[in-house]
Amino acid sequence: MSSSASTPTSTPTPRPWSMLPRVGVLDEITVEATAQGYGELVEFANNHPMLRAWAIEGTGGHGAGLSRHLLQMSELVIELDRPKRAARRNGAKSDPLDAIRAAREAMARPRLGNPRTGGERQALSVLLAARRSAINASTEAQQQVFSLVIAAPEPIRARFRGQKLAAMLTTAANLRVHASWDTETTNTVVALRTLARRAHAMLKEARELQKAMVAIIRSWRPDLLEEFGVGPIVAATVLCAWSHPGRVHSEAAFAMLAGVAPIPANSGQVTTRYRLNRATATASSTPHYTPWSAAGSSTSRPPATMSLDALPKARPAGRSNAAWHATSPATSTAYSKVGRQLLDKA
Repeated sequence: MSSSASTPTSTPTPRPWSMLPRVGVLDEITVEATAQGYGELVEFANNHPMLRAWAIEGTGGHGAGLSRHLLQMSELVIELDRPKRAARRNGAKSDPLDAIRAAREAMARPRLGNPRTGGERQALSVLLAARRSAINASTEAQQQVFSLVIAAPEPIRARFRGQKLAAMLTTAANLRVHASWDTETTNTVVALRTLARRAHAMLKEARELQKAMVAIIRSWRPDLLEEFGVGPIVAATVLCAWSHPGRVHSEAAFAMLAGVAPIPANSGQVTTRYRLNRATATASSTPHYTPWSAAGSSTSRPPATMSLDALPKARPAGRSNAAWHATSPATSTAYSKVGRQLLDKA
């Protein structure tokens, strides 16, 4: 896309719409998502010599290969979110239409988004994804063990009576099949043993992945692990969302990323009530709030680097959930300032 330039005059006068700079589609091309295809795309763009930027959706997913190729060539890459279906014109969808819509959206934005970096951040991202999958698999297996024990035959159920879930997993993993058992009892034991061993294996896998994350964090940002309430998972999640200095351009942007931006929640004559804007919360929102929740629930004094105004307030008796989540602009600003300074400091 391009725009025409006009020569300024000494006496500026209103111009008709026909004389305003025009923007339109110059040409289209479809290439394969390979290194050769990326080269063809850049060569195609070179046929239109001008200042340019690349608007890409999913720079950390399907557009990661193209984004990486363009950044290595020092091209300007703009990250765009995947649009909702309602944003598409009459539900129409195709690669050319999506490309045109993405370009126009990038041109209309007052502030451009930089794609997340690779390196340590991408390494933490893939480790987090693998660990999350292992934890989910272990949780599902544990739930199935609990359910099978409830409906198990009495000779098997008696072995688990009075045990907590952790002890039930150990007992189930050590079960043995006896030849005198009937088909139901035998297969129930086999299922319990398989599920318990799977849960243990997935937990062991999650611990190994967490060790790898700790090694990366200690070599990249060890100061985060020294903060009150920040562990390896919280630090890794925050670093993946933050990516690099400058991506979170303001304290308000950090509050929106963490899902703690205040919005008015007035009712009647009450004009000082606010609530947290959870609509902007993402999968990385909970770890942003964890350190402040830990400080608020701890009996020890929080470190001096943490603002006391950012600590969550105790839930008053007889108040609704909306009132419990209520916050003031000053509280949210203090939280955002502390969090952003913590990440952007050298």
